Amino acid sequence: QEQLVESGGGLVEAGGSLQLSCTASGRPSATSSTYAMGWFRQAPGKEREFVAVISWSNGLTYYVPSVKGRFTISRGSGDDMMYLQMNDLRPEDTAMYYCAAAPRVSKEANAYNLWGQGTQVTVSS
Repeated sequence: QEQLVESGGGLVEAGGSLQLSCTASGRPSATSSTYAMGWFRQAPGKEREFVAVISWSNGLTYYVPSVKGRFTISRGSGDDMMYLQMNDLRPEDTAMYYCAAAPRVSKEANAYNLWGQGTQVTVSS
């Protein structure tokens, strides 16, 4: 069964950095049929929010304006890893972060058909 697993979350002070990883597993080249992978986040009491997406075919990336210039989404050399480098973290970045896979590039959560369980990021002021 194909699945996505996030890691790398934790507690960091404002201004600090974290790198989140998303590992796809369950079948060979788990993401080979995936067109895009993205990161979303959800803070307590708020809706799930798009953070970033990367096209698996050409590497194009898109970000929510609030993280542009601070976060970088990237893929690994193989087909089964994706990363989110987060710099200059702010308390408002505190949330559960999820990776997800989709058959097309989208900023809409309902376009994604495979989700991880999430990793918590907490930024203290």
